[in-house]
Amino acid sequence: MFRDKIKVLDCTIRDGGLINNHDFDHRFVREVYKALSEAKVDYMEIGYKNSKRLFNSKDYGLWKFCEDDDIRKVIDGIESETKISVMVDVDRVDIDDVKPRKDSPVAMIRVASYVKDIDKAIFLVNHFADKGYETTVNIMAISRALDNELTEALQQLEKESKARVVYIVDSFGSLYQETTELLIKKAKSILKTKEVGIHAHNNQQLAFSNTIEAIIHDANYVDATIYGLGRAAGNCPLELIMGFLKNPKFDIRPILDVISKEFIPLREKIEWGYIIPYMITGILDEHPRAAMALRDGDKKENYREFYESLVGTDEE
Repeated sequence: MFRDKIKVLDCTIRDGGLINNHDFDHRFVREVYKALSEAKVDYMEIGYKNSKRLFNSKDYGLWKFCEDDDIRKVIDGIESETKISVMVDVDRVDIDDVKPRKDSPVAMIRVASYVKDIDKAIFLVNHFADKGYETTVNIMAISRALDNELTEALQQLEKESKARVVYIVDSFGSLYQETTELLIKKAKSILKTKEVGIHAHNNQQLAFSNTIEAIIHDANYVDATIYGLGRAAGNCPLELIMGFLKNPKFDIRPILDVISKEFIPLREKIEWGYIIPYMITGILDEHPRAAMALRDGDKKENYREFYESLVGTDEE
Protein backbone atom coordinates (compact mmCIF):
# COMPACT_ATOMS: atom_id res chain seq x y z
CA MET A 1 0.00 0.00 0.00
CA PHE A 2 2.53 2.59 -1.14
CA ARG A 3 1.25 6.14 -1.36
CA ASP A 4 3.85 8.86 -1.24
CA LYS A 5 1.56 11.44 0.43
CA ILE A 6 1.01 9.37 3.58
CA LYS A 7 2.74 10.75 6.67
CA VAL A 8 3.26 8.68 9.81
CA LEU A 9 3.22 10.33 13.22
CA ASP A 10 4.51 8.32 16.16
CA CYS A 11 2.87 9.33 19.44
CA THR A 12 4.49 6.68 21.66
CA ILE A 13 5.78 9.09 24.30
CA ARG A 14 2.73 11.36 24.28
CA ASP A 15 0.04 8.66 24.40
CA GLY A 16 2.20 6.30 26.46
CA GLY A 17 2.65 9.09 28.96
CA LEU A 18 -1.03 8.79 29.84
CA ILE A 19 -0.15 5.52 31.59
CA ASN A 20 2.71 6.73 33.77
CA ASN A 21 2.01 10.45 34.23
CA HIS A 22 4.47 11.25 31.44
CA ASP A 23 7.39 10.07 33.53
CA PHE A 24 9.83 8.79 30.92
CA ASP A 25 13.46 9.71 31.48
CA HIS A 26 15.60 11.52 28.91
CA ARG A 27 17.48 8.34 28.04
CA PHE A 28 14.36 6.36 27.13
CA VAL A 29 12.87 9.19 25.08
CA ARG A 30 16.18 9.69 23.30
CA GLU A 31 16.31 6.00 22.40
CA VAL A 32 12.81 6.27 20.94
CA TYR A 33 13.74 9.39 18.97
CA LYS A 34 16.90 7.72 17.69
CA ALA A 35 14.95 4.66 16.51
CA LEU A 36 12.26 6.75 14.82
CA SER A 37 14.92 8.86 13.12
CA GLU A 38 16.76 5.83 11.78
CA ALA A 39 13.44 4.33 10.67
CA LYS A 40 12.61 7.58 8.80
CA VAL A 41 9.27 8.10 10.55
CA ASP A 42 7.88 11.52 9.64
CA TYR A 43 6.93 12.91 13.08
CA MET A 44 7.48 12.10 16.74
CA GLU A 45 4.97 13.49 19.20
CA ILE A 46 6.96 13.90 22.38
CA GLY A 47 4.22 14.96 24.80
CA TYR A 48 1.84 17.71 25.87
CA LYS A 49 2.43 21.42 26.19
CA ASN A 50 0.34 21.94 29.33
CA SER A 51 0.18 24.97 31.55
CA LYS A 52 2.13 24.68 34.79
CA ARG A 53 -0.45 27.01 36.34
CA LEU A 54 -3.05 24.28 35.98
CA PHE A 55 -0.95 21.22 36.82
CA ASN A 56 1.52 20.66 39.64
CA SER A 57 4.78 19.76 37.97
CA LYS A 58 5.73 17.60 40.95
CA ASP A 59 2.92 15.19 40.05
CA TYR A 60 4.02 14.63 36.46
CA GLY A 61 7.03 13.84 34.35
CA LEU A 62 8.69 16.19 31.90
CA TRP A 63 6.54 15.29 28.91
CA LYS A 64 3.38 16.73 30.44
CA PHE A 65 4.92 20.15 29.77
CA CYS A 66 7.53 19.65 27.01
CA GLU A 67 9.92 22.46 27.80
CA ASP A 68 12.10 23.27 24.79
CA ASP A 69 15.29 22.63 26.75
CA ASP A 70 14.16 19.10 27.64
CA ILE A 71 13.33 18.40 24.02
CA ARG A 72 16.76 19.61 22.95
CA LYS A 73 18.42 17.23 25.43
CA VAL A 74 16.64 14.36 23.67
CA ILE A 75 17.31 15.32 20.07
CA ASP A 76 20.66 17.13 20.10
CA GLY A 77 23.42 15.33 18.24
CA ILE A 78 21.10 12.94 16.41
CA GLU A 79 20.96 13.44 12.67
CA SER A 80 17.32 13.24 11.78
CA GLU A 81 14.56 14.31 9.42
CA THR A 82 11.91 13.25 11.95
CA LYS A 83 9.99 16.34 13.04
CA ILE A 84 8.97 16.96 16.64
CA SER A 85 5.29 17.41 17.49
CA VAL A 86 3.55 18.37 20.73
CA MET A 87 -0.12 18.27 21.63
CA VAL A 88 -2.17 20.88 23.43
CA ASP A 89 -5.63 20.46 24.91
CA VAL A 90 -8.21 23.20 24.69
CA ASP A 91 -8.20 25.23 27.94
CA ARG A 92 -4.97 23.63 29.21
CA VAL A 93 -2.26 25.66 27.50
CA ASP A 94 -0.81 29.13 28.06
CA ILE A 95 -0.27 30.33 24.51
CA ASP A 96 2.36 32.82 25.66
CA ASP A 97 4.51 29.87 26.80
CA VAL A 98 4.80 28.72 23.19
CA LYS A 99 7.69 30.44 21.45
CA PRO A 100 7.69 31.22 17.73
CA ARG A 101 8.61 28.25 15.57
CA LYS A 102 11.99 29.75 14.66
CA ASP A 103 13.01 29.67 18.35
CA SER A 104 11.76 26.17 19.16
CA PRO A 105 12.77 22.58 18.33
CA VAL A 106 9.07 21.80 17.81
CA ALA A 107 7.76 21.72 14.23
CA MET A 108 4.11 20.76 14.70
CA ILE A 109 1.46 21.57 17.30
CA ARG A 110 -1.68 19.46 17.40
CA VAL A 111 -4.77 20.82 19.14
CA ALA A 112 -7.02 18.20 20.75
CA SER A 113 -10.65 19.20 21.05
CA TYR A 114 -14.14 17.84 21.46
CA VAL A 115 -16.70 18.93 18.87
CA LYS A 116 -18.31 21.29 21.39
CA ASP A 117 -15.04 23.24 21.76
CA ILE A 118 -14.20 23.59 18.08
CA ASP A 119 -14.31 27.42 18.27
CA LYS A 120 -11.58 27.35 20.92
CA ALA A 121 -9.57 24.86 18.86
CA ILE A 122 -9.72 27.13 15.82
CA PHE A 123 -8.47 30.08 17.88
CA LEU A 124 -5.53 28.04 19.17
CA VAL A 125 -4.59 26.43 15.89
CA ASN A 126 -4.64 29.77 14.08
CA HIS A 127 -2.47 31.31 16.78
CA PHE A 128 0.11 28.53 16.47
CA ALA A 129 0.01 28.64 12.67
CA ASP A 130 0.72 32.36 12.82
CA LYS A 131 3.76 31.54 14.95
CA GLY A 132 5.06 29.37 12.12
CA TYR A 133 4.08 25.86 13.22
CA GLU A 134 2.53 23.07 11.23
CA THR A 135 -0.86 22.52 12.83
CA THR A 136 -3.62 19.97 13.18
CA VAL A 137 -6.94 19.73 14.98
CA ASN A 138 -7.70 16.33 16.51
CA ILE A 139 -11.42 15.78 17.05
CA MET A 140 -11.60 13.57 20.12
CA ALA A 141 -14.31 11.07 21.07
CA ILE A 142 -15.58 11.12 17.50
CA SER A 143 -17.87 8.18 18.27
CA ARG A 144 -19.92 10.40 20.62
CA ALA A 145 -20.28 13.33 18.20
CA LEU A 146 -23.75 13.94 16.79
CA ASP A 147 -23.80 13.95 13.01
CA ASN A 148 -25.08 17.52 12.63
CA GLU A 149 -22.57 18.83 15.20
CA LEU A 150 -19.70 17.06 13.43
CA THR A 151 -20.81 18.46 10.08
CA GLU A 152 -20.85 21.99 11.47
CA ALA A 153 -17.46 21.53 13.14
CA LEU A 154 -15.86 20.27 9.92
CA GLN A 155 -17.38 23.16 7.97
CA GLN A 156 -15.96 25.64 10.50
CA LEU A 157 -12.55 24.01 10.34
CA GLU A 158 -12.55 24.24 6.56
CA LYS A 159 -13.65 27.87 6.42
CA GLU A 160 -12.03 29.40 9.51
CA SER A 161 -8.98 27.36 10.56
CA LYS A 162 -5.37 27.34 9.39
CA ALA A 163 -4.96 23.69 10.38
CA ARG A 164 -3.15 21.62 7.77
CA VAL A 165 -4.73 18.37 8.98
CA VAL A 166 -7.92 17.36 10.76
CA TYR A 167 -7.77 14.06 12.65
CA ILE A 168 -10.61 11.68 13.36
CA VAL A 169 -9.87 10.29 16.84
CA ASP A 170 -11.39 7.00 18.04
CA SER A 171 -10.76 7.86 21.70
CA PHE A 172 -12.65 4.89 23.12
CA GLY A 173 -11.59 2.26 20.59
CA SER A 174 -15.24 1.72 19.72
CA LEU A 175 -15.28 2.23 15.96
CA TYR A 176 -15.65 -0.50 13.37
CA GLN A 177 -14.47 -0.34 9.78
CA GLU A 178 -17.84 0.70 8.36
CA THR A 179 -18.06 3.71 10.67
CA THR A 180 -14.43 4.58 10.03
CA GLU A 181 -15.15 4.61 6.30
CA LEU A 182 -18.21 6.81 6.82
CA LEU A 183 -16.32 9.32 8.99
CA ILE A 184 -13.32 9.59 6.69
CA LYS A 185 -15.53 10.05 3.63
CA LYS A 186 -17.56 12.68 5.46
CA ALA A 187 -14.44 14.58 6.47
CA LYS A 188 -12.98 14.35 2.95
CA SER A 189 -16.21 15.65 1.43
CA ILE A 190 -16.09 18.81 3.56
CA LEU A 191 -12.36 19.45 4.07
CA LYS A 192 -11.36 20.41 0.54
CA THR A 193 -8.19 22.31 1.49
CA LYS A 194 -6.92 20.06 4.31
CA GLU A 195 -5.64 16.57 4.82
CA VAL A 196 -7.50 14.04 6.97
CA GLY A 197 -5.85 11.90 9.63
CA ILE A 198 -6.75 8.92 11.81
CA HIS A 199 -5.86 8.17 15.44
CA ALA A 200 -7.15 4.77 16.54
CA HIS A 201 -7.21 2.98 19.90
CA ASN A 202 -7.05 -0.78 20.20
CA ASN A 203 -9.77 -1.70 22.70
CA GLN A 204 -11.36 -4.14 20.25
CA GLN A 205 -8.14 -5.03 18.44
CA LEU A 206 -9.26 -2.90 15.50
CA ALA A 207 -6.78 0.00 15.62
CA PHE A 208 -4.68 -1.41 12.78
CA SER A 209 -7.61 -2.44 10.58
CA ASN A 210 -9.39 0.88 11.15
CA THR A 211 -6.21 2.73 10.22
CA ILE A 212 -5.99 0.67 7.02
CA GLU A 213 -9.64 1.49 6.31
CA ALA A 214 -8.92 5.20 6.73
CA ILE A 215 -5.92 4.98 4.38
CA ILE A 216 -8.02 3.18 1.76
CA HIS A 217 -10.40 6.16 1.78
CA ASP A 218 -7.57 8.69 1.39
CA ALA A 219 -6.60 9.64 4.92
CA ASN A 220 -2.98 10.67 4.46
CA TYR A 221 -1.92 11.24 8.08
CA VAL A 222 -1.82 8.22 10.38
CA ASP A 223 -0.92 7.92 14.07
CA ALA A 224 0.82 4.91 15.54
CA THR A 225 2.94 3.92 18.55
CA ILE A 226 5.85 1.57 19.00
CA TYR A 227 4.58 -1.84 20.13
CA GLY A 228 1.14 -0.23 20.49
CA LEU A 229 2.13 1.63 23.67
CA GLY A 230 -0.63 4.03 24.72
CA ARG A 231 -3.37 4.76 27.19
CA ALA A 232 -5.28 1.66 28.27
CA ALA A 233 -5.52 -0.70 25.28
CA GLY A 234 -2.97 1.32 23.37
CA ASN A 235 -2.86 2.38 19.74
CA CYS A 236 -2.19 1.15 16.23
CA PRO A 237 1.28 -0.47 16.40
CA LEU A 238 3.88 1.44 14.40
CA GLU A 239 5.64 -1.72 13.29
CA LEU A 240 2.42 -3.02 11.72
CA ILE A 241 1.62 0.18 9.86
CA MET A 242 5.18 0.44 8.56
CA GLY A 243 4.90 -3.09 7.20
CA PHE A 244 1.58 -2.29 5.54
CA LEU A 245 2.59 0.95 3.87
CA LYS A 246 5.42 -0.58 1.80
CA ASN A 247 7.12 2.81 1.63
CA PRO A 248 10.76 2.15 0.69
CA LYS A 249 11.96 5.09 2.78
CA PHE A 250 10.97 3.31 6.01
CA ASP A 251 13.33 0.92 7.77
CA ILE A 252 11.58 -1.29 10.31
CA ARG A 253 14.78 -2.69 11.79
CA PRO A 254 15.50 0.17 14.24
CA ILE A 255 11.94 -0.17 15.54
CA LEU A 256 12.39 -3.89 16.11
CA ASP A 257 15.64 -3.15 17.93
CA VAL A 258 14.11 -0.59 20.28
CA ILE A 259 11.18 -2.92 21.03
CA SER A 260 13.62 -5.65 22.04
CA LYS A 261 15.84 -3.38 24.10
CA GLU A 262 13.38 -0.95 25.66
CA PHE A 263 9.75 -1.98 25.28
CA ILE A 264 9.92 -5.62 26.33
CA PRO A 265 11.49 -4.58 29.68
CA LEU A 266 8.94 -1.74 29.94
CA ARG A 267 6.11 -4.31 29.80
CA GLU A 268 7.32 -5.57 33.17
CA LYS A 269 6.76 -2.13 34.68
CA ILE A 270 3.59 -0.77 33.11
CA GLU A 271 0.57 -2.40 31.49
CA TRP A 272 -1.00 -1.64 28.14
CA GLY A 273 -2.64 -3.45 25.26
CA TYR A 274 -5.73 -5.58 24.64
CA ILE A 275 -7.21 -6.62 28.00
CA ILE A 276 -10.83 -7.62 28.66
CA PRO A 277 -11.87 -4.54 30.72
CA TYR A 278 -10.66 -2.28 27.91
CA MET A 279 -12.53 -4.44 25.42
CA ILE A 280 -15.68 -3.97 27.50
CA THR A 281 -15.42 -0.18 27.54
CA GLY A 282 -14.71 -0.29 23.81
CA ILE A 283 -17.82 -2.23 22.87
CA LEU A 284 -19.88 0.02 25.16
CA ASP A 285 -18.35 3.20 23.67
CA GLU A 286 -17.18 4.32 27.11
CA HIS A 287 -14.05 6.16 28.23
CA PRO A 288 -11.56 3.58 29.60
CA ARG A 289 -11.07 5.40 32.92
CA ALA A 290 -13.25 2.88 34.79
CA ALA A 291 -11.28 -0.01 33.30
CA MET A 292 -7.99 1.66 34.18
CA ALA A 293 -9.19 2.09 37.76
CA LEU A 294 -10.18 -1.58 37.86
CA ARG A 295 -6.70 -2.64 36.74
CA ASP A 296 -5.23 -0.66 39.62
CA GLY A 297 -7.46 -2.39 42.17
CA ASP A 298 -7.64 -5.82 43.81
CA LYS A 299 -10.47 -7.11 41.58
CA LYS A 300 -8.77 -6.49 38.28
CA GLU A 301 -9.65 -9.88 36.77
CA ASN A 302 -13.32 -9.83 37.81
CA TYR A 303 -14.58 -9.17 34.31
CA ARG A 304 -18.25 -10.06 34.72
CA GLU A 305 -18.66 -7.87 37.78
CA PHE A 306 -17.02 -5.02 35.92
CA TYR A 307 -19.26 -5.52 32.88
CA GLU A 308 -22.39 -5.58 35.05
CA SER A 309 -21.25 -2.46 36.89
CA LEU A 310 -21.56 -0.68 33.55
CA VAL A 311 -24.66 -2.29 32.03
CA GLY A 312 -26.55 -3.74 35.02
CA THR A 313 -27.33 -7.35 35.92
CA ASP A 314 -29.84 -9.83 34.50
CA GLU A 315 -31.98 -9.39 37.61
CA GLU A 316 -32.53 -5.67 37.06
